[in-house]
Amino acid sequence: MKRLDGKIALVTGGSRGIGKGIALRLAADGALVAVHYGSNREAAESVVRTIEAQGGQAVAIGAKLDSLAGVEQLLHAFREELVRMTGDRRFDIIVNNAGIGTSQTFEDTTEQSFDELFAVNVKAPFFLVQQALPLLRSEGRIINISSGVTRIAFPHIMAYNLTKGAINTFTLHLAQLLGPRGITVNAVLPGIVDTDVNAPWLHTPEGQKMATGMSALGRVGQPSDIADVVAFLSSDDSRWVTGQMIDATGGSHL
Repeated sequence: MKRLDGKIALVTGGSRGIGKGIALRLAADGALVAVHYGSNREAAESVVRTIEAQGGQAVAIGAKLDSLAGVEQLLHAFREELVRMTGDRRFDIIVNNAGIGTSQTFEDTTEQSFDELFAVNVKAPFFLVQQALPLLRSEGRIINISSGVTRIAFPHIMAYNLTKGAINTFTLHLAQLLGPRGITVNAVLPGIVDTDVNAPWLHTPEGQKMATGMSALGRVGQPSDIADVVAFLSSDDSRWVTGQMIDATGGSHL
């Protein structure tokens, strides 16, 4: 028996990068996984096909997570798929992974980009949890993907860093709020991870040198490194862990 057999997970931004790694790992552990995507339907469906080829269950669900309307669209589609696949609307695990970054420096950050960052990185997970709570089973799990930039100063992307600081605060207070229902809430803080978003600069000699030099373990993080932490936090093994910010940077800047 796999440790997530019978569990149902919603992974936002699950079509690529860290989210894809998380979706694949939770499915491998036995969960039925809803793979959310914002725009790349084919990528999400490819993840679903991979999961199904490995004997798991998954479904792709698309929605733009930059407003309450987008959150409601996602949850409506998710509920319909759950009823179709399981006969029930309830589920067990939320992984708030979807997010956007910025290449704008602190000095060049515009009001529009600032608002976009907070809409996707903060507003969406806030209202997703708020709206999903009636469907989330007691003893459930909420895992928020934050960032190591909340511990390590990178002032040139300050607006992005602020959104992840907000996610840490959200995690702490939500854990206190939902504790009476046995729902644990934790954040995972990745460092530099080898994803397609980072590939243009990371897959250069200079990028590799910088990234490996930051880590105490002397290598670049992989999506599976983060997914394994999320899998632990999704399982009953983590039942006594809540309100925590789990550093998964490979010891960056110790």
